[in-house]
Amino acid sequence: MPARGSAIAGYAELKVYNSAGELVKVLMNGEMPAGEHSVEFNAVDLPSGIYFYRLGAGSTSLTKKMTLLK
Repeated sequence: MPARGSAIAGYAELKVYNSAGELVKVLMNGEMPAGEHSVEFNAVDLPSGIYFYRLGAGSTSLTKKMTLLK
């Protein structure tokens, strides 16, 4: 999952939730330097279905839907 670059360093988290709202993966959680970052999403242990990922950085939060097909 590529992420847009940030002009400032700071705390960031990227979490994946299933369609029931349960947390299934934490892909990023901690201080990040300024710049662009990428994260590998290994979904080998997850079934096909609808998931949501939430990216939080500073006072900004973004939630998007994704479909996992195997």
